[in-house]
Amino acid sequence: MTALLLGALGLTLSLVVPGVLAAADWPGRAPAAAVALWQSVTLTGILCALGVVLAGPQELVAARGSDRPVGAAALVAALVVAAVIIFRLLVSLVGVTYRSRTRRSRHRMLVDLLDAAERHGELPAEVPPGLRVLDGPLPFAYCLPGRSPRVVLSGGALRVLDRAQVAAVIAHEQAHLRHRHDLVMESFTAFYRAVPRPLRSRAPLDAVHLLLEMVADDAARRRCGAEPLRTALAVLGDAVSPDLPAEAAGDAEMERHRRLERLTGADARSSMWTVLAALMAVGLLVLPTVIVVVPWLGRALLAWPL
Repeated sequence: MTALLLGALGLTLSLVVPGVLAAADWPGRAPAAAVALWQSVTLTGILCALGVVLAGPQELVAARGSDRPVGAAALVAALVVAAVIIFRLLVSLVGVTYRSRTRRSRHRMLVDLLDAAERHGELPAEVPPGLRVLDGPLPFAYCLPGRSPRVVLSGGALRVLDRAQVAAVIAHEQAHLRHRHDLVMESFTAFYRAVPRPLRSRAPLDAVHLLLEMVADDAARRRCGAEPLRTALAVLGDAVSPDLPAEAAGDAEMERHRRLERLTGADARSSMWTVLAALMAVGLLVLPTVIVVVPWLGRALLAWPL
């Protein structure tokens, strides 16, 4: 029964919850808490898969009344499959991390070589360390996370944005760097690639990417005001993003723009949604463990042939 419950919960979290949560309106009111909820959904899904693998054989052996050698073989098989799941996740995470670090290192070297910041007078009075400016007419802005982070602006962006807007864009990118949003995206990307194709969903990747942009928007809004950020976003479009996934949703920037238009000062309802999202994230991790796994574990420790 434990394996059946965990399997049903895992399938629900993998196939049903992502679509429902991605379509909800409230995450935009509490983006940081919504990211934590997405992380909880993902982690709980992994734990459910491991729980099914470990609980299924034990419950099958107990139901059939098999002898001790069969039980021992089932235990070994369950541990092997669980190890394969964990190994696959780790390999995916290492691969995604290595490719990201390598790409950023090469990119960082190029922007350092092409930097022309000293030739631009449109920069704010306080130029942050690691700021690089690339010549060119196309307006864009992005950041390169890592041990030596960079904020990159184009000459085109400096020509179409005023000083307040430039400061808001830089504050947005610095928020990405300060909170290490790249690590969050790498973990979700690794999980997406490790999950078998029939069970995977792009909804968490796209939703978390948009929510992280909103988190950085909020940081820039508190520091520089909503209007400079909103107008800068209207000019730059989807250029203000950290390590943009290749298949990011096309309407993400429009959603951010509409959200900034709706926000006026401190949104009192955001605190309520933050608390609710935090409670859901904690409950999703704790309740299945307490209600389903702990009682089964007590029986399993007595039943498994050790």
